[in-house]
Amino acid sequence: MKIVVLDGYGLNPGDLSWEPIEAIGDLTVYPRTGDEEFDDHAANADILLTNKTVITDERISRLPKLKYIGVLATGYNVVDTEAARKRGIPVCNIPAYSTPSVAQMVFALLLTITNRVEHYANENRQGRWSRNPDFCYWDTPLMELAGKKMGIVGLGHTGMATARIALAFGMKVYALTSKSPKRLRTGIHKATLEELFSTCDIVSLNCPLTPDTRHLANHHTLALMKPGSILINTGRGPLVDERAVAAALTSHILGAYGADVMDTEPPAADNPLLKAPNAYLTPHIAWATREARLRLMDICADNLRAFLKGNPINVVNP
Repeated sequence: MKIVVLDGYGLNPGDLSWEPIEAIGDLTVYPRTGDEEFDDHAANADILLTNKTVITDERISRLPKLKYIGVLATGYNVVDTEAARKRGIPVCNIPAYSTPSVAQMVFALLLTITNRVEHYANENRQGRWSRNPDFCYWDTPLMELAGKKMGIVGLGHTGMATARIALAFGMKVYALTSKSPKRLRTGIHKATLEELFSTCDIVSLNCPLTPDTRHLANHHTLALMKPGSILINTGRGPLVDERAVAAALTSHILGAYGADVMDTEPPAADNPLLKAPNAYLTPHIAWATREARLRLMDICADNLRAFLKGNPINVVNP
């Protein structure tokens, strides 16, 4: 069974072993696959594994041997799942592997905004504390999270993990979710989108990207937020209208924006968020802890073994 990884560098830049996959079949790993390289890299593959390399209907049609497509991520919008289904090719993803890591990043961004640890550490490396006439100093607003209202959009695996951390900080948690109030953990209150944006001090976007959630944070919803409010996005870049967020930061309608994802990745050099005040952007690394990537590798191997036994799991195009 010939297995081809189209873009393996993101998952494994060299600190992990491909052994779990190598044990299953004849494995070829390409660090990246450009458009002009796709046909050559994918030729004769029985199994294709992709992270961000797009697999379209047209590309699938040129691969007569293809029997399985695995996505090395939870989101699977890079694959034409319907085209694969029509050809009897299951598409399998890796659900929930990064839940603890992404929830951790929500609070890494939030604490960066509220406590500015890196700012003060850098200042002190330059000798500022040593020169200070008093025992302490601060030149940024400092915020205590206890008692603050946190709104969470999407209460799936990551949203729920984020809610648990928020509750541990002593925060009041509100959620936009399809779950009934009776199914919510004690301390989590169900709310509408407008209620979240208008009453919460912090709003965290943890929902999937769908036609209904695209640009969920826009000029209208941002205008509802209280002055100084914080928006966190570790879900998908297009959940926000980036120009609207940049404008809200510049006009101080929004206090700060912390995001690990952007509409286009990598972003264009002229993306307004890159220079917007109080925008804290990380390069899509929430999923990339070693622990999360090890889980991803193991789940991918489990998916392959289940497929080869005739009982595929984590199928997104049944």
